[in-house]
Amino acid sequence: MITLNRESERSRVKRGKHDILMTFCPLEDTPPTDEFGILMALNELRIPPGGVSAPHPPEEAEIVTYVYKGTLAQEDSTGKSGVVSAGEFQRMTIGRGIRQKEKNASRSDWAQIFRIYLRPSEAGLGSAQEQKRFATAQRHNVLCAVASPDGRRGSLRLIQDALVFSSVLDTGRHLIHELLPGRKAWLHVIQGEATLNDIVLTQGDSAGFKTEPSVSLTARESTEILLVDLGPAPRSFE
Repeated sequence: MITLNRESERSRVKRGKHDILMTFCPLEDTPPTDEFGILMALNELRIPPGGVSAPHPPEEAEIVTYVYKGTLAQEDSTGKSGVVSAGEFQRMTIGRGIRQKEKNASRSDWAQIFRIYLRPSEAGLGSAQEQKRFATAQRHNVLCAVASPDGRRGSLRLIQDALVFSSVLDTGRHLIHELLPGRKAWLHVIQGEATLNDIVLTQGDSAGFKTEPSVSLTARESTEILLVDLGPAPRSFE
């Protein structure tokens, strides 16, 4: 069964010029995250020049951030600070009591950011982060692992049982990702247009896979995607 979530079905929160588009929202009629294990949220943030990002949720989480456009400046309550630029991915753990501040570091350009929240398998996460640039050439017409539990092929190392892939596809390019028994997946189209069998997905659309043996995708035009391969939910979340 494939669960569709169209761009028009995403929940949208506006704070001034700052936009947050949420694929999962507990207050709206959107796909419940309980169906997709440790996947808590997949948000798109659009931050105006010099704008401040909305704070992270108060609960503990492991977060994968992709800066699609612009530059994101970060600072937390422990004194750590840094900048994540376009084309870079970041893995971050947020423990209880840690406050995070973020803003668009540019005074002239908008920032567009995609953020995946993973529910921790156990309490007591510390605060940690790492980041890496994955060039378009590395992600061109392949599923490039940008985050994984084993740090495969130089990807960011996750604590949770999830694999995060990024891909930039040419028109007509076909990809297949096999799903092992018991695993699920969530696909998000960042830009472009692609087909899943006879289903057409366009920019902002998502699709969830719960019982399918694979994800099979064909780009109808130049397309960029994120794909999250998810292991079984911990017992405490089933």
